[in-house]
Formats: sequence, structure tokens, C-alpha cells
Amino acid sequence: MFNIFKNIILCTFLFVISCSNNRSSEYWSNPEIISENKEDAHATLIPYDNLKLALDGNRYNSRHYYNLNGQWKFQWAKNPSNRSKRFFETNFNDDSWDEIVVPSSWQLKGYGQPIYTNIKHPFPDPDPPFPPENNNPVGSYRKRFVVPRDWDSGQVFIHFDGVKSAFFLWLNGEKIGYSQGSMTPAEFNITKFLKQGENILAVEVFRYSDASYIEDQDFWRLSGIYRNVYLMHVPDIHIRHFRSNNQLINNYKSGNSFVNANLKNYTSNETSVSFKASLYDENDNEVISSKVQNIVIDKNSETEVSASMLLENAKPWSAEIPNLYTLVLSILNISTNKTEYISSKIGFRNVELFNGQMLVNGKPIILKGVNRHEHDPINGRTLTRESMIEDIMIMKQNNINAVRTAHYPNDPMWYELCNEYGIYLYDEVNIESHAFWSKFTLDKKWEKAFIDRAQRMVIRDVNHPSIIVWSLGNEAGYGPNHDAMAAWIKEYDTTRLIHYEGKEPGYGPLPNHFDIIANMYPSVELMIKLHNENPNRPVILCEYSHAMGNSNGNIYKYWDAIYSYPRIQGGFIWDWVDQGILREDDNGSYYVYGGDFGEKIHDGNFCINGLVLPDRQPHPALAEVKYHMQNIKLSVDDVGLGKYFIENRYFFKNLDHLNGKWVLFENGKQVSNGNVKIGSITPGDKVPFSIESFKLLNPNNEYILNFKFMLNQDQPWALKGHILAEEEFIIQSPKEVRKLNQYEKINKFKLEDSVDDIIIYIKDKTFIFDKVKGELAKVILDDKNLIVSPLKLNIWRAPTDNDEGGDGNKSFAARWKNAGYSNLKREILSVDIEDKIENNVNISVEEKHISKVGDINATIEYTFLNNGDVLINVNAEIDSSLPVLPKIGMTMQLLDDYKNMRWYGRGPHESYIDRKHSAMLGIYSGKVKDQYYPYIRPQENGNKTDVRWASLANNSNMGVIVFGQPTFNLSAHSYTLDNLTSATHTYMIDHNGPVTLNIDYKVMGLGGDDSWSPRTHDEFLIYPGDYSYSFMMRFDMNIDNNIK
Repeated sequence: MFNIFKNIILCTFLFVISCSNNRSSEYWSNPEIISENKEDAHATLIPYDNLKLALDGNRYNSRHYYNLNGQWKFQWAKNPSNRSKRFFETNFNDDSWDEIVVPSSWQLKGYGQPIYTNIKHPFPDPDPPFPPENNNPVGSYRKRFVVPRDWDSGQVFIHFDGVKSAFFLWLNGEKIGYSQGSMTPAEFNITKFLKQGENILAVEVFRYSDASYIEDQDFWRLSGIYRNVYLMHVPDIHIRHFRSNNQLINNYKSGNSFVNANLKNYTSNETSVSFKASLYDENDNEVISSKVQNIVIDKNSETEVSASMLLENAKPWSAEIPNLYTLVLSILNISTNKTEYISSKIGFRNVELFNGQMLVNGKPIILKGVNRHEHDPINGRTLTRESMIEDIMIMKQNNINAVRTAHYPNDPMWYELCNEYGIYLYDEVNIESHAFWSKFTLDKKWEKAFIDRAQRMVIRDVNHPSIIVWSLGNEAGYGPNHDAMAAWIKEYDTTRLIHYEGKEPGYGPLPNHFDIIANMYPSVELMIKLHNENPNRPVILCEYSHAMGNSNGNIYKYWDAIYSYPRIQGGFIWDWVDQGILREDDNGSYYVYGGDFGEKIHDGNFCINGLVLPDRQPHPALAEVKYHMQNIKLSVDDVGLGKYFIENRYFFKNLDHLNGKWVLFENGKQVSNGNVKIGSITPGDKVPFSIESFKLLNPNNEYILNFKFMLNQDQPWALKGHILAEEEFIIQSPKEVRKLNQYEKINKFKLEDSVDDIIIYIKDKTFIFDKVKGELAKVILDDKNLIVSPLKLNIWRAPTDNDEGGDGNKSFAARWKNAGYSNLKREILSVDIEDKIENNVNISVEEKHISKVGDINATIEYTFLNNGDVLINVNAEIDSSLPVLPKIGMTMQLLDDYKNMRWYGRGPHESYIDRKHSAMLGIYSGKVKDQYYPYIRPQENGNKTDVRWASLANNSNMGVIVFGQPTFNLSAHSYTLDNLTSATHTYMIDHNGPVTLNIDYKVMGLGGDDSWSPRTHDEFLIYPGDYSYSFMMRFDMNIDNNIK
């Protein structure tokens, strides 16, 4: 009779989850069904059998932990109707199934397509709460395991750290439950379903569910069991959850630790226990403990117990000095005389809102943050501990101190590492409904899902000192369900602030709700306005300086304002890592983005907007971020007397962990150096210091004073000698630029003038000027022509992602293309050769460059000096009807063996007019090919600003030197501009061409306030008008002897 009843229930269950005609009956299309038989949330924990193991804190060493990661049997179905309906039965034959590694996302293992979208859903005609019926792939998993023999008593739970989007669970043919909410754990008690010997686990994962409508984040839409899966064994009397509130008191000198623990009795007997809480320091010495409490727990019930401990002279936790203690909770079962130990790293740390500022431990800290998606170029959202540590180390090496977990709770290990290394966190609820905005927060049917997501995040993560702010999600409008989340959080945890940027209506200049003003992508002016008009709340931008491609221009303006206004307390750059997926094929190894998997719905390369590449190679912009976020600020008092100021911008640590060094450069070469005596400068102090004064400086030379501050000992995140701050001052500029009349009579000219050419012989150089084309056609040294393509006026650059930003014809790139900037028609108006005089020959070329909109009239004068140098003067008149220009300059091509580059200017990395503070002036060298930066979508790159001179040479040191009059923008590449413009992926760049040399007067700024509207700041644009500039070229057999 029992078996008949069980079969009826089973068939009913199968009918409910497979019925396609009655859509509302399906679990995965009902927003009010968010789980079935799922355990209540709890803090991340694992039981230990003794104090030593608890202090060690390695859950993998606990006998109560059983890892289920590894190979699982797997079957993929295109839609629910095609899945194996009874695969969970124990006698089901899965021999023909594939194997898949868990954790992983099945799209990255060859099943279905990865899809990247930003706002729109990855399927057509979204109809909430229903996922698509015929386009909803299902992954069916099976795993066999044997329970450890010493788990003969107690309770066993299966724990999924993350499954996307929704899943059903069976064990040994029995239904266990259902879960959605893909970024927080799902845990089920499977004790009564286990058997001795082999057990069979079955998991059915749906790519889409009703939850997909509130998980509409800007990332790759991947699915599967993508985080860890394990079994957790606990005793029948168990510390199910604990909350540790660790606050600083007595002027932040003492620590008050208040612990709430939930004790669970899984037996049918009343049980007596003893409970104790203890704190241990970094050397595992007990520093304080609570009184032992004797408690009686009713049968099959849970009780809450509290303990408090006061620690004098507590060491505070901050991102600067991440002091941690180990909290150990123990519960002794009186009847069995067995003790369960639970441990967690905790820190004493206060967060409060006071006088409109967010204070951490009483200080108005500044968040130097980034938004971080969990992303690996091979494994998607499945990350290793090593990759997480790598992220943190790179961040701290570059002065980044904060992360917003955009836009969902991260892997539990991430928080533990941020506690340890020192990173402030915004922990963000897994809610985004970008496509439907406020639809779901205004709908009571979704309230349960909203609150559940907030609860499961906060309860899991409440003990982490690194978390200073709870975030209610991202771009989901605003409404009652957000208020309900916030109300629950405030009641549960009063020790942190609440952030949420979304508004109704969306965006706009009005401040958002809750504790922090966080408007996305405001202008600097709006950011200041928000500060001035809202004195009761801090301004901390949740997203700004969009790092898409070659970007982050004018970020310095934000940081100037942050340090100028007391309630502007930083922000989070969007974002940390390019979300490129690695592909290896006949084209080589390269990263792909939306649309590269044949998917019809996608948002292209909008996922490629990080400060680092997917393999964590830094973008050049990261150096600029590091500079503006550095914690030492230098200023000048009196250059002549060698007097300066040093400001400590840390909030909790002095500068005794750093050594300082200064170097004096004369025309780029080091002539003197010394140490900076820092001393123990306390946080926030600005103190004077002196170095030796410099006498008898040559008035014709340039002198630059450079300061560096580096670690004086190893840190967990960087080695001794790592530079954390750098600054430079030009203490003397040369009196004047070298003028034409300063050249002495050195050699005599020999000229040959024909109808088509003029040939100029000067010593060992031959110049052939094509009078018909108006070009310097050849430069011959040692019987070898260096020039592949002559000097020509150029205004084109391969558009950056920011250049492409803007709807329709609003973007800079669209305006340039509509004007025909990439294909101007050149027309020679005249070529005039002036009377030959004793010291030089002048050739003047009048030319017109015709576009679809207007013309550019240019005069290019070539002055051949009798020492063999060539002075080029460029005068351009740009029609006022034309749009702003990408650049103004000259370009030429040299033989491909002229690949050795040196320059005196900003470097070593690329720089632009609105992003150059971090590129210090100096003499740098490298291969031309190495000046290329492999932005995932190829674009303008490699520019060097404020260049005094530059050289390109072959391995015999023969080549050309370019001297600025006084400076120019330099770039040199081993590919053509047309190649760079047309390429969509890095493998398309052909580095085997001649060397392209660009000598530019002006290069438009990069912009970066956002990447979807033309927001390059006005002063960094190149408007139509009249422009003139000059540079000199020296072709020589040995350039090292002739750079002067």
C-alpha cells in the first residue's frame, strides 16, 4: 500500500514539473515558489572535532567535510520537453552519458552557447515570469558517492555554493527539493535518504527560470553547477548558525564581541549542553573567552544563545591593517561528552554614518574601489583560490582598497581572503531587472524572492569584517520590495550601511535612496552638486570611469574632487576584468566576446570593460588609477631650496613601511639621487621635508626631480621594493627650443633638379623629393632607402570603444566616418622650391584634403639643413563645418627592421592628454612591437605624450631621430592603421608589416566618464581651426652619437 501511495506522489510531482500546457504550475515559472525543503541560511561554517583543527580553520581537513567536486555524469537537453524525465531513478542507465567536471558552466564545456547581454534578456520575447518554453536548456547531472564510515550518527547536508538558474534534487530516487537564487548556497538535509554503500545523486538544472528576470546582470549568461558542492556532516546537537558583532568602544581602544549562536537539536530527546565562545590572536593564543553557559535544548528544536566578551587593547581591522582574531565556538553535549567546534576569522571594526560621512573606526575613509565580476577566461564564473588571491594582490599593489561584488554575492572564499588581505567590500544582493526596471519591485508577488535573496546573503556573510556596506542589488528600479529588503537588513544588522543606486524613474540627477548617494556615471560637476545639496549623506559613486578598451581618461578630475570635498568618499570604477573568453583555434589564442558563438541576441564587446585583461595583464590605465589612488601626496614648498611637503593619505597607518628615494634627471639622464627621510608620519599629517638644493643648473637643459616610495619589507600582497607611490616635478625647463639659425655651416649641398624630382646630397645622405606627389619619397643611407611610405598628413586613428559610444550618428566614430576622415582625398595644389641659400633648401607643399563635409588646407614645409637634418613645419586650416578630429599629425612608414625604439617623454606605458599623470618623464626604450597593447577589440593604442625626441633604429643602430619643437605625440607600430581600424579581434593584427611612425601634434583625449555617449571633455577635443607645429628629423648611421 505504501509503495502504491509513493508512486502516486512521484507521478504527480513529475506531471507538475513537466507539464507545458499549464505554465503557471511549473516551479520554474512561479516567482512565489523559490525553494522546496531548502534549509534556512546560515553563516559559512564547518564543524571540527578539536580546538587545533578549529584554529587551523581549513575546512578541507575536517572529517565533517566531503568534497563532491569532480567528474559527474551529464546530459544536456535543448529544452525541458527533451530532457530525460526519470533520470533520477536508481536503475537509470547513464552509461551513454558524457562526463562533466563540477564545478563548471556547461556552455564552456561544449554544451549550448555562452551568451553575453547587458540589458536585454538572452532569449526573444521575454514574458515574465515565464522562461522560454522551447529554448530553455536543461542539464541533468548524476553522481555516485559513498558516505564516510564514521558518519554513522548525526545529520548530513548537501551544500551547493552556486547553481544557475534553478534546480531540482534527488537522492537514491527520492525527491529532496528545489532551489533558485543562483548566487547564494542551497543546502538540503539528506540524512534520511542516505544508505550504506553507494548513493546516487541526481540534479536537474534549468538554464532559465522566473528567477532569470531578476538576475539580468551585465555578464555572460552561463549555467550549471558552477561553484563547490560538498557534504557536511554535523552532530545531532549542532551550532547551526552564529552571528558575531565585534565593535570598538572606549575611543576605539577596546573590542566588544557579542555573539549570537543558533543551537539545533535534531534528536527527539531534550538535551543538556555547555556553550562557550573564545577569541584567539594571530599566534593562536587565547586572549579572552566567555563564561560557560549550560543550556537545555528541547527536542527537535532550535534555541538561541548569546555571549559577550570585552577585549582591552583590541587591534582594529581595516583594509590598511587587517588585524584578525579567530572566534571559536564550542558546544559540549553533556550526554555524549563530545564537543563540536566552529571557528571563524573576525575583526573589530565599526561603520557609522556621522555628520554626513561614512566613518570606519571613526575615520572618514575614502573608497578606492572597483566593481568586480567573477570571471575566468576559461572557466567563466568558476574561480580558484589562486585566481582570487591574484586579483587581491594586483588590486593592493595598485592602491585599490575596495570592491563592490557586482552584482551578486561572490564565492564564500572571496570574503575570507578580503578579510585576510584587507579589502573593503560592498556585498550586493543578487537582484537586477535592467530590462524591466521597476516591474518586479512594485509587484507583491516578487517580494518573497527579493527578501529571501537579501536574507540569504546577509546571514551567510554577516561575520566578515571586510563587508562595510550591504547593497540591495543593481539597476532594478525602486519600489516597496527594496524597502522591505532594507527594513529586514536594518533589523538584523545595525552595524553596516545600506547602498542602492536604483531610482524610479531611473538614472537622472536626483540622489538615490538609503544611506549613500551613489549616482552612476555622473559628471564631476554633478558629483560636486550632489555633495553640496545633500549634507547628511556621503557621495560614493557605485560606478564611474567606464574602463572599456582604451579608456579612463580624465579620471584625475574625479580624484581632485574626492580629495577636495569632505563628503565625497570615493567610488568604484566599472570594472575590474575584461570578460573575454579564451578561444584557441587555427587563428591562434585570443579572446572572444558577445556574438562570437553564433548567438543572435548579444551585446558585442560591451563585456570588455576592465582594468585588466582576462588573464589579469593590466591595462595601461591601471597605472593611472594607481597614481591617483596612491596614499602619498607630494607638493612643492620651494624648489630652489629643495623644500617639499609630504602628506600621508592613509587613515590608519603611518609611513614607516616605506622607503623614499629621489632622483634628479638632466635631459632624461640621471645626474644625482638620494633618500627621502620619511620618519613615522602619522595618518592625515602633512609635513615638510628637504633634499639637497641644486646649484649651477645648465639653463639650456631640462631638469626633472622624481620621487618614488617603495615597500621596505615583504607584504603578503607584494615584495619588498614594490613601488606604491611616485611623483615628479619639472624644476627647470630649457630656455628655448633649438632654432634654425643655431645650425652651423657644416656641409655643402649637392642638388639635382629635374621635372619630377629634386635630389639633395648632403655628406652620406641622399634625399629624393617627388615634386609631382609633393612628398619626401626616399631617404638613402648607405645605399639603402629607409622609407617605405612618405610622410603624409594624417588625422585618423582607429576608433576606441569610447569613440564608438553614442546612438546612431552621435558617436565620434560615426561623425568621423560620415565625414570620410579615414579616407581623405589628397590633392596637390603647388610645390615651391625656394632659392637655395647657403645653409638650407626649402620646399613648400600646398595641399588640400577633401572630405565628404569640408576640406583641410595644409602647407607642409621641408627645410633641408646643411648638416643633413630636415625641419618639417605643418600648417593646417580645418574647415569649420567638419566634426572634431581624432588627431592632427604626420605619418610615415619605415623598413620593418627599424624596430628598436627610444624616446624621451612620458612612459613607459601609453599616455594621452587626459590620461598621462602616471607616465613619468624619462628616457625609455623597447621594441616597436612591444608598444602595441592588445585591447581585446583592437583600437587606438600606444601613444606617448610630451615626447622631446624619439628614435627608430635597426640592429646596426642606423635610423632616424625625431626632435620635437618642443614636444610631440609619438606612436610606432608594426602594423598599418587600416589593419588596426578593420580588425575586430587581436589575431587579425598583422605585425609583419613595415614600421608605421606617427608624429602627431595633437591626439584627442580618450574620455571615459562612460562609453555609450560622447563624453570626452571639451578641452581634450580637437575642434576645426588653424593649427601649426614643427619637428625635426635626423637620419643617421649611428643615432646614439647624434641625440643631442
